[in-house]
Amino acid sequence: MDIYTIIFLALAVFIFLRLRNVLGQRTGNERPPYDRPARNVVQGAQDSNVVPIPGAVIDQAPLAPTADVAPPTDRWKGLAELGTPLAQGLDAIAAQDSAFDPRHFLSGARSAYEMIVLAFANGDRRALKDLLSSDVYDSFEAAIKEREKQEQKTETRFVSIDKAEIVSAEARDRSTQLTVRFVSQMVSVTRDKAGAIVDGNPDKVTDITDVWTFARDTTSRDPNWKLVGTGSAH
Repeated sequence: MDIYTIIFLALAVFIFLRLRNVLGQRTGNERPPYDRPARNVVQGAQDSNVVPIPGAVIDQAPLAPTADVAPPTDRWKGLAELGTPLAQGLDAIAAQDSAFDPRHFLSGARSAYEMIVLAFANGDRRALKDLLSSDVYDSFEAAIKEREKQEQKTETRFVSIDKAEIVSAEARDRSTQLTVRFVSQMVSVTRDKAGAIVDGNPDKVTDITDVWTFARDTTSRDPNWKLVGTGSAH
């Protein structure tokens, strides 16, 4: 080995030892590396919409255990008295369907009642098909066919629906049923093909009380109720 090779080797060893001494020392004042906090995912939120917020996570004191909350005594206020079979039936339905709202149901039932009565009077089978169970539809269609056979037409006009109240509620394995009493005023008349009146009075308002039962399958995605039974109260 010549003199120059020896000099370069000595210089390389010197530089290596100097770097090792510098890089290998810790003074205790070094800044820790940035540690990205874990992403907090809110239940129900899409992961792509959650933005991680840098910073320390503050531990919070655990919440005190909540006491058992008693069901409100006026849960069905205006609809059913506490402890009655009707209230118990509404409780059973609400236990199966947390979104059940009897007041919203009654609003829809009033509309369905008027739609069904008018569709029947007009012989509108398409509208009836969507609102009735198959058994009730068959009964309604048979009456429409008989009316058509006799070449008769029915004219019905609602004056008012004075009351719609739930009188019975029941929850079964896969279905719920609600029976509603409707008190209404309407004008109805049936005429033959010549226009002569065969039933009713076009100038008389008649008080009508109907008791209808609606049902829906709680396992179905269809939220609509269908008419499964009809009756009249005198």
